[in-house]
Amino acid sequence: MNRTNTGANTNTLQILLDILIMAIAYALDVLVFGRELLQNQHIFFLVLFSVFTLIYVLANKEAYLYNVTLFYYLDRVHRKLTKSFLTAMIATSAMLYFMTSVEKTKKFYIVFLIIAYVLVCIKMFFNKKLMRYLQRKTIPRTAFVGKVGEFNKFRYFLDKTSIHIEPVGYIAMKRENMELAPEGTYLGCLEDLENLIRTHNLDQLYIIQKDGAELPFTQQYVDMCISMGVTVRLVVDLYKRRRASSYVSTVGTYPIITYHTISLNTYEQMAKRLMDIVGGLFGIILSSPIMLITAIAIKLDSKGPVIFKQTRVGQNGRHFKIYKFRSMYIDAEERKKELMAQNEIEGGVMFKMKDDPRITRVGKIIRKLSIDELPQFFNIFFGSMSLVGTRPPTLDEVEKYKREQWRRISIKPGLTGMWQVNGRSDIQNFDEIVELDVEYIDNWSLFLDIKILFKTVWVIIARKGAC
Repeated sequence: MNRTNTGANTNTLQILLDILIMAIAYALDVLVFGRELLQNQHIFFLVLFSVFTLIYVLANKEAYLYNVTLFYYLDRVHRKLTKSFLTAMIATSAMLYFMTSVEKTKKFYIVFLIIAYVLVCIKMFFNKKLMRYLQRKTIPRTAFVGKVGEFNKFRYFLDKTSIHIEPVGYIAMKRENMELAPEGTYLGCLEDLENLIRTHNLDQLYIIQKDGAELPFTQQYVDMCISMGVTVRLVVDLYKRRRASSYVSTVGTYPIITYHTISLNTYEQMAKRLMDIVGGLFGIILSSPIMLITAIAIKLDSKGPVIFKQTRVGQNGRHFKIYKFRSMYIDAEERKKELMAQNEIEGGVMFKMKDDPRITRVGKIIRKLSIDELPQFFNIFFGSMSLVGTRPPTLDEVEKYKREQWRRISIKPGLTGMWQVNGRSDIQNFDEIVELDVEYIDNWSLFLDIKILFKTVWVIIARKGAC
């Protein structure tokens, strides 16, 4: 298994909720009976609670309760949860028996067990709805490739699991299947897959294959998705692997091979998001005095708004508003067409000009010091961007993307990234920028993000590659 697949099927949010439930049970117990305990007993029970929680979580994990492909039948889940709870209870009861004999401590422990088990059962009943609510912003937009009838049983199995998707529609294998089906049944056919991915902002595809003869036909579309950074889940027994990472899982009786070029580990994604929230908030607070001074300087220097808002393209084609300090005159977009002949980036996909006449006096200073990008900390805090990622492209840039270039927007755009710390203004070829972005996607890790953040600080201090 590839290193990027560890924990791909683990629902980390479930683990955190179970820990939270135990913490709430302990807090309620302390609130009601805490005054009856001595100071040293509080410390003992805190250790006891920690051990109980650890054993309970490990027992649940051993029973595959945190696996997203587990069929969520209440009777089966209840049986497994109870078994895990009893395992933790027996282990910690032994600690209580050997380390204390005071009646009040036993009463405190029994009340904790009762509250904890009640909360566990309540969470079990509302688990699926709770998961859908908490994960509503990260649910992948999904299309199903194949005949609609073939997916009926598969989607029935899918609904029994904790796998949450946003169904966009069905895509026909061949055009004749569309002609035979009622109008509106299919989004389109595989021949139009690239346009369908762009139009519907697809994050992933499920492809059912019941005939081995279809494998060579479908392979080209799997390769297309891989090149564009779109996840493919093949409901087959065997499939040829290409350059993407892959892992095998099951949904009911269906084996699935998942091909992907981005990390699907939920705990790593949560850690990255947590780093973005903390970093975004820290950036806003730390840079507030600088942003205030910059806003005043921009207002005094030229006419127009202080903040420049522009629609940019985010993950897999989603649109969002990016915030920057205005560093150009208000007619900059109209004048851009006149300056296209002086574009320094080869290929014409992206526009960059060293001595751009559209930049204001204050704009030159804040660009050189990268102060113009400070409002993007709000984008990062609210989730449309990340601290580290790929450069957020404009709408007209993305329209010119080749299939392989689309892959660079398969992750959230970032305030900084590989391109920014590797001589951003010295790179004149857009393909080199794409190569750096793809290198970041292929080798992503939390350590790499931290490394890039430190390099970014050095680049800003040294004013290396500033525009």
